[in-house]
Amino acid sequence: MESQKLLVESAERTPRDYGCWSGRDHRDPSKRTYLVKCRSSSVSGQADEDLHIQQAVVLIEDAIQYRSINHRVDARSLRLYRWYYSRIYQWTLGLTIGVVLLLAFVERPSSLSITSDSRYRSPPWEPPCGFTESIEIVCLIIFTLDLAVKSYLIGWDEFRKNKWLMSYTIVTSVSIIDWVLSISMVCDEKMRVRRFFRPFFLLQNSSLMKKTLKCIRRTLPEIASVILLLALHLCLFTMIGMLLFPKTEDPLKNEEWKLYFRNLSTSLTSLLVLLTTANNPDVMIPAYSLNRGYAIFFVSFSVIGTYCLMNLLTAIIYNQFRGYLLMSVQTSIIRRRLGIRAAFQVLSSHDEDNAARERVPIDAVLQVMSRIQMQSYYREAITTKSRQYETEGFMNREQFKHIFDELDKDRIEEHPSVPQYNSMGLQKLQVIFSHYYFAVFSNAVAMAHVVCICVLQITIYVTYGLTHSHMSPSSQGMFSLQEMVRFVNMLIVFRFLRIIPDIKLMALVASTLLDLVKNLRAFAGILVVVYYIFAVFGIWLFEGVIKPPAHMSVPYNTTMENTTSNFSPECGTYEQLGYWPNNFDDFAGAIILLYDIMIVNNWQAFMDAYTRYTTEWSKIYFVCWWFTSSVMWVNLFVALILENFTYKWDRSHSCSVTDVDRIRYEATVQLMFKEQVKEPTEEELLCQLQQHRHLHLHWGHTTQTYSETMAVQEGETELLESRAH
Repeated sequence: MESQKLLVESAERTPRDYGCWSGRDHRDPSKRTYLVKCRSSSVSGQADEDLHIQQAVVLIEDAIQYRSINHRVDARSLRLYRWYYSRIYQWTLGLTIGVVLLLAFVERPSSLSITSDSRYRSPPWEPPCGFTESIEIVCLIIFTLDLAVKSYLIGWDEFRKNKWLMSYTIVTSVSIIDWVLSISMVCDEKMRVRRFFRPFFLLQNSSLMKKTLKCIRRTLPEIASVILLLALHLCLFTMIGMLLFPKTEDPLKNEEWKLYFRNLSTSLTSLLVLLTTANNPDVMIPAYSLNRGYAIFFVSFSVIGTYCLMNLLTAIIYNQFRGYLLMSVQTSIIRRRLGIRAAFQVLSSHDEDNAARERVPIDAVLQVMSRIQMQSYYREAITTKSRQYETEGFMNREQFKHIFDELDKDRIEEHPSVPQYNSMGLQKLQVIFSHYYFAVFSNAVAMAHVVCICVLQITIYVTYGLTHSHMSPSSQGMFSLQEMVRFVNMLIVFRFLRIIPDIKLMALVASTLLDLVKNLRAFAGILVVVYYIFAVFGIWLFEGVIKPPAHMSVPYNTTMENTTSNFSPECGTYEQLGYWPNNFDDFAGAIILLYDIMIVNNWQAFMDAYTRYTTEWSKIYFVCWWFTSSVMWVNLFVALILENFTYKWDRSHSCSVTDVDRIRYEATVQLMFKEQVKEPTEEELLCQLQQHRHLHLHWGHTTQTYSETMAVQEGETELLESRAH
C-alpha cells in the first residue's frame, strides 16, 4: 500500500502521454509500474463489488451495440443509462419519431381524401386548430427529455464536443419556438419551419444512419471531378446542338429547334433528360426524319454520357463509399474492443492481487454474463467458452478478449435435428420422405403443377377470353366456382419456391435479398429523410400552382364522359398524359410524384409542367431531386448489393448445395468488412481508456521499461492519425 501511495503522489502528466497517467517507481526510475484503481474505491465490500459488476455489464453492452463508453459510470447513472437503452424506452422514442413524421399527412394541406386528382378531388378533412399541435407538443416534450437524459449521461464536456447533440438542441428549440408561433397565429401560417427539421429526429436516433450520412458527405468531394466532367459534356453537346439545329426560314425544318433547342435552358434540359433516356427517341425524331446523319449527334451523346460517364460515376461512388464505410466500420470495431477492454479492467480492479496479475475471476465473468441484455445464442456461446476456465478460477486479458470474439462471428442457423421414433413404420416413412430423391420428386411435381396451370390458363384465355368474353361470369359481376378453383390452383404456384434451396446460386440470391431487408435500414432511413425534406419543400413551392381548366373540374363521382371539353393539350405534356393526380397539393401526393421522378420515366413531363406554371428556376428543384435520388441513392444501393452478394459468394463458394441449404449466413455491415478491418493495438486502447472522464482509472503495471513506454507514446500520434485516415 505504501508503494501505491508513492505511485499516486508521483504521478505526472505530459503532453506526450495523451491523457495517460504514469507513475514512476522511485526505487528504479527506468521501470514504470501500473495499477488500475477506480476512484469509486470509497465504496467498500459488497456494494463496491456490485458497482464493478454493473459497470462491466454496461461496458460490455456498449461493446455489443458499438456504443461509445464515454458516459457516467456511477451507480445512479448506470441505472438511468440502462433504462434509457431499454427496449421499452427505445420503442417509445421510435414511436414518437414515427408519430411526428406522420403528422405531415394530416396537417394542412391534408392528405385525407380518396383521390389526389385535382380535377375532381373533394375537399379533404382538415383537422381543427390545436389537434395536430397537441400531439406535436407531446412529441417535442419527449424529445426534450431525451436530450436532457443524453446530456446528463455523457456530461457537459462530451456534450460540447458532440455536434449531433448540439444540433439536437437547436432543432428542438427552433421547433418549439415555431410551434408557439403557430398557436399564436391560430394555425394560419403559410409555412411551418419545423416541418423541415422533423427528419432530423430520425437521423440522430440511429448511429448507423449517422455513419451512412457521414460516408455520403465525404463521398461527394470525391465524385466532384466526374460530375464536373459530366457537366462539361452536357454543355459541350448543348452548344453543338444549338449550332446544328438553328432557326431557319423553312418552317418544316424548324421542328427540332422549336421543341428541343429553342434557347439555352431548353437545350440543356433536353439533353439532360436524354442522359436519363427518358425522352429517347422523341428528342431526335424531328431531326432524324430530315437527315439520318443527325442520329450521330444523339447516339454519340448517349454513348459518352449515359453508358460511359454515368457508369463511371457509379463505379466511383461504389469505390469511395466502400472506403468510407470501411472507416466507419473501423470505428465500430474500435468501440467494441474498447468496451471489452474497459470491462476487463473494471473487473480486475476490484482486487489488488488480480489487478497486479491482470486477471479476473470466472465467477465475476459468469455473473456479468447473466445480467447482460443480449441475444441468447451469443450469451450461450460466451458462457460456454468462459466455463472452460473454471478449473483455473481466473482468466487473463487475452482469454477474456478471446471469449468475446463470439460476437464477431456469423450467426449460423441449422435445421432442427431429425426426431427419433420407436415405431418401425414411422422410421421407414421417415427414411422415405427425408431421402434426396423424394425431394427431387416433390420439386418435379411442383414444377409440373406450375406448367399445367399455365397451360390451362392460356387455353382458357384463348378459347373463351377472346371470342366469348361476354359469357364470362366475371363480366356480369359474379365470382364463379370455376374462378374460385383457378384461384386456389394459382396458390400452388408458390410451391415452386421450394426448389430455391436446392439450387446453389438461387439460394444465394434469395439469401442476399433477405439480408438486404435487414441491412438496408440505414439506407432506407436516409431515403425517408430525403423524401420528407423534398416533399415539404415541394409543397411550399408548388402547392396549388397547377389547376385544371374550369370545365374539367367535376365532382368525384362524375365520370369524364358526362362532360364536354374543347381543351386540346399538346401531345406528350402533363395535361395530355393525364398526370393530374401527380401534384404537390398534399404530402402524400408529393411523395408519389417524387417517386415517379426518381424512376425517371417521363419525368420531363412533370418538370416541363411546373416550369410553365411557375418559372424556369423550378427546374433546379427537379434536377436536384433527380441527382439525389436516381444518381446518388440508387448507386449507393447498388454498392450495398454488390458488397452483400460478394461477401456471401466468397463465403459459400466452397459449399455444396446441401451446405447452402443447411447453413444460412447473416451478413451485417460489420461482418462484410471484417477481413479488411485492422484491430486496434493495446497502446491505442490504453490511451483511450486513460482519457475516459468518468471512470478515472489510475494505471500502474506493465513489463515495459520507461524508455520503451515513451517510445510507444511518441508513436501514438502517427498510429491514431493513420487509423483515422
